[in-house]
Amino acid sequence: MASGTPVASVGLVADRIAWEERLLIEAAPAFGLRIDWVNDESLSLGHPDAPAIKGYDTLLVRSRSYTRGGLIATLAEAAGVPTLNTARAIHACENKAALRALLQTAGVPVPDHRLVLSRKDFAKALADLPLPLVLKPVFGGMGKRVTLIRHADTAHSVYDYVEDLAHAFEQASLVEPYLGGSSVRCLVVGRELVGAAEFESGGSDWRNNAALGNKNRAIAHDPDVVKIVDGVVDVLGPGIYGIDLFATPDGYVVNEVNHAPGFRAVASATGADIPSAIGRYVQELLA
Repeated sequence: MASGTPVASVGLVADRIAWEERLLIEAAPAFGLRIDWVNDESLSLGHPDAPAIKGYDTLLVRSRSYTRGGLIATLAEAAGVPTLNTARAIHACENKAALRALLQTAGVPVPDHRLVLSRKDFAKALADLPLPLVLKPVFGGMGKRVTLIRHADTAHSVYDYVEDLAHAFEQASLVEPYLGGSSVRCLVVGRELVGAAEFESGGSDWRNNAALGNKNRAIAHDPDVVKIVDGVVDVLGPGIYGIDLFATPDGYVVNEVNHAPGFRAVASATGADIPSAIGRYVQELLA
């Protein structure tokens, strides 16, 4: 559709306008869309009429909080406003333990891991899994509070910080084997793998999270990667996802899935026009 008078109105739900949101807003008119920023801190949802969102044909939920997105999508859908991604998909992505259970049940490979809710759980995980290990929060993102445990004699000192400083909600953790210094970020729109890039840890930071600005390079659409991406989308439904994979001797495994992915690094590495892919997908959904 050529640019002109927008025929559909989209609320972009986020706490701020970052690089990705700005490009999405700029790309929208070419697809007959008007995208408005809707501050996720001022919605006051719950009323059936939900005046803050009622005028929109759909909501593009990009809340960076690991609790807001699913709650907002659930209440928006209850008020009759569809969301992208769906509330079900967002809730699954926000909870790393629940997501892995869903994927594993469907036959999608995930890393070996243990859910840690107490020091007894942590001690059992240390006994079950070989060092080095990664300790990460069940709820969280952008590589925050993810810790590499190299030595058994410091492990319990590390867990002291989880036990003493985190609120009960934030103490829920996963422990898993360290699978190396690189990961593959797959940017999916609808069911299509729009771009994939490998991220490597660099400097003094062992983490390879894309949000940390580590080294990256485009990778080809490996059939094994595409197969896993298809499996994830079969479980969560079509949508906009950042799917993070680790390579193992037995093939790729899904580390996590981001429901509101940053895509600057993948776009930079691959040259993919991700805002246009998203605009086209939203246009098709609302046609």
